[in-house]
Amino acid sequence: MTHEFGIDTFGDVTAGPDGTLLPHAQTVRNVVEEGVRADEVGLDFIGIGEHHRDDFAVSAPEMVLAAIAARTERIHLGSAVTVLSSDDPVRVYERFATLDALSSGRAEVILGRGSFTESFPLFGYRLEDYEDLFEEKLALFAKLRQEQPVTWQGTHTQDLDAATLYPPVESGELKTWIAVGGSPQSVIRAAHHDLPLMLAIIGGPVDRFAPFADLYRRALAEFGATESNPIGYHSYGHVADTDEQAMEELYEPYTAQVARIGAERGWGRPSRASFEHEAQHGSMAVGSPETVAKKIAAGMQALGATRFDLKVSTGPLAHEKIMHSIELYGEKVVPLVRDMLS
Repeated sequence: MTHEFGIDTFGDVTAGPDGTLLPHAQTVRNVVEEGVRADEVGLDFIGIGEHHRDDFAVSAPEMVLAAIAARTERIHLGSAVTVLSSDDPVRVYERFATLDALSSGRAEVILGRGSFTESFPLFGYRLEDYEDLFEEKLALFAKLRQEQPVTWQGTHTQDLDAATLYPPVESGELKTWIAVGGSPQSVIRAAHHDLPLMLAIIGGPVDRFAPFADLYRRALAEFGATESNPIGYHSYGHVADTDEQAMEELYEPYTAQVARIGAERGWGRPSRASFEHEAQHGSMAVGSPETVAKKIAAGMQALGATRFDLKVSTGPLAHEKIMHSIELYGEKVVPLVRDMLS
């Protein structure tokens, strides 16, 4: 069984050496450097998230991924996630087909509904149509991926009459995942479209998501899938030379980010005790290479997952610390995990 290991970043606006936040433009350039370093240390994937707010610098992941593609040879490049509900499936397909061409077949797209809603009013969509938009747009995207030319009649999308998109994907099909945050309906939707499942786990123990992985496999079988699609999961984390260093480096940025988002969503401010509990018992993979490797291996075994993506950016966590975390992850953590899973 082949296991893959990647990183995710939302392009969080990070702190500079003096503690002040860097300009968004510098953060974008730093994300490119992080992708290059991930390739250099042998990681399999980098995913870049799409956001439209001031605490995240990346609004057009494909542009940043293209810059990384031009400077790398092996690493696969994708979104984390593409908010399909507020985008055009035709344009998403064309953008990732272009990225696939630029990278000689290394593009992946992870489609999801996203946990932020700023893109809906920004691009002229109504939140009241949240569910219907994703259902219809995913159905169209799946059809574009499987067969062209495509004829389509839409309600929330355009009509297509024998449309063919360019450039064609050289491998035939664009690698596409569905990101799920914990809804059984979303799991079944991924199986219905016969697409790989990416579980976005941002809190709590990984094994509580095992029923979703089992549901996905059962649904694939019931829909008549001939092969077992891969399951992956994504979680926050940070690697440093020691457990104590990793915890200290991540605590303040993690608290700042959760407190800010929590104020918008009615969450309580995290305490040091809640942070340490999540780091020790939840999905977060924080610590020395040995500690992080054990956490990842246990999570992959619990889910039967073959892909793990470590979200390396958290709030204003400094670029230099992210770079060191990526190095330790690729050079030390991944070999340890492979040994544990062999």
